[in-house]
Amino acid sequence: MKKKLEMLEELQEVDQQIDVLKAARSGLLAEMSGINQGVDAVRGEIASFETTLTQLESEKVELETTHAAELENIVRSETNMKEIKTNKEFQAVGREITAAKKQVSDIEESLLQKISQIDELSGALAAKKSTCDELAENSAQRIVAKQAEIDAAQLNIDAEIIRRENVTKGLPASLVKKFTILREQRRGQALATARDGYCMGCNMHLPPQLYNNLYKYEELLTCPHCQRILILKLQQQ
Repeated sequence: MKKKLEMLEELQEVDQQIDVLKAARSGLLAEMSGINQGVDAVRGEIASFETTLTQLESEKVELETTHAAELENIVRSETNMKEIKTNKEFQAVGREITAAKKQVSDIEESLLQKISQIDELSGALAAKKSTCDELAENSAQRIVAKQAEIDAAQLNIDAEIIRRENVTKGLPASLVKKFTILREQRRGQALATARDGYCMGCNMHLPPQLYNNLYKYEELLTCPHCQRILILKLQQQ
């Protein structure tokens, strides 16, 4: 039984090491995801800028089309004025021309604002793309380094899994199953050290007879309080 307890202790050590390695790997994967998200966020901003710029360009074209049409109307109206015979008609057309010129002026003002917005956004977009290129290059290097760390962690996990398989081969399947269930129920710790009459897993006092029986190594004994498998550890002098 003592040999089996030693093997169970090694099994717990292996499982805890695997837990640590898997947690480290998960952290590295999260970091890698964060790196990718940073690049994706900038690319999302670029896409938004490009959408806005396309919309501004479209609005600019519409204004230019309207502006050209109004100028043609003014020219046409001014040409027609030469053929008008009555003063009333002349004044009416004059008012139309004045209103059209006011509209042309407003359109030209809007065009200037639109062009200014386009120039400003184009500059911001160029700067954002430059930043994205630098970030993407830096991120690619970081991802390569992070992947190397992940691969190394996975190699260590694989090695520990093989070690675990070698340990479990020497133990009864029923004992491994009991160990696994206890480990799941007790937050990764199926075994607990028994020292000076106490279970160090739950810090509860053990019945004297049970504690004395631990010295015999005749059977597998568990803590009556936390149900962990007990391993006797004498106080070192």
